[in-house]
Amino acid sequence: MGKNKFYTPRKQWKSARINDQTYIDYYNRLKEFVINMFDWKNVPPTIDVRFLELTLAEQGFCLYFNDEFIGNLCLQAQIGGQLNVYRIPKYRRAYAVNGYQKTCDDTDSVIIYNNYLHTPSMLTVELYARRLYEIERTIEINVKAQKTPVAILTDESDRLSVKNLYAQYDGNEPFILPDRNFDLARIRCVKTDAPFIANELNMLKYDVWNEALAFCGIAQMNSKRERLVASEISSNTQSIEAQRAVMLNSRRDAAKQINAMFGTNIEVDFKENLIYKIEEEKESTGEGGEELWQNTQLSLEN
Repeated sequence: MGKNKFYTPRKQWKSARINDQTYIDYYNRLKEFVINMFDWKNVPPTIDVRFLELTLAEQGFCLYFNDEFIGNLCLQAQIGGQLNVYRIPKYRRAYAVNGYQKTCDDTDSVIIYNNYLHTPSMLTVELYARRLYEIERTIEINVKAQKTPVAILTDESDRLSVKNLYAQYDGNEPFILPDRNFDLARIRCVKTDAPFIANELNMLKYDVWNEALAFCGIAQMNSKRERLVASEISSNTQSIEAQRAVMLNSRRDAAKQINAMFGTNIEVDFKENLIYKIEEEKESTGEGGEELWQNTQLSLEN
């Protein structure tokens, strides 16, 4: 019987599983950052802030309204119908997975948007997770190539035996020849000469990871370089502040509308425990007195 054309070797399944695990790991880590960026204060106890932020990240908006029996709620919603002069939908229908539904409009509810473009964050999270996954897996492959920098050529009759021996070698196990008559002369090795580029790839991953953190409004300024010019740190700080404002401003606008409509006193700000404090050592270059930060380190504020 011929080999099934849909047959996939077990090793390929293992590689695919590791690929998926690597991508999902980066995806979940970045998603956790996104939904933990903001601190909502004075929120009614019937509001689940975690669900609020999760909905904003995944859907781009959620609906704040009052239920006559439960109290204030913030749920997923369908929006549409006629628009006001600022192109905000007047029709809103809140819903939940348990079957709950409530129809609202612009007089008794407020749409909270994730940003001024009214778009979710998960597209960006997916892009960065994919980039990080690609780099991480390439690093692992490159490191593996240093251990086995050869291609093995053998007769078809010895294929299974050589494959089993290689599996033991690849698994860091000592191997024993299966047969005293096994002819090693029938095995040839061709060098692949894979260059070691894991260090460069790791630096690339570091840069992409910092870029992803910047999207989450998190400063990561402990550069691999030994010295950072003060202007570089200032520029990075301004970029981080601008990114925070992208999502913070839309939430503050919604909080103002909610407070005016429902008599609440809700405030929202960026979480303090995600703001990094620079522990710096300044020294003068002697050239115009420009200050440099040497061995810059970061620590979380308590």
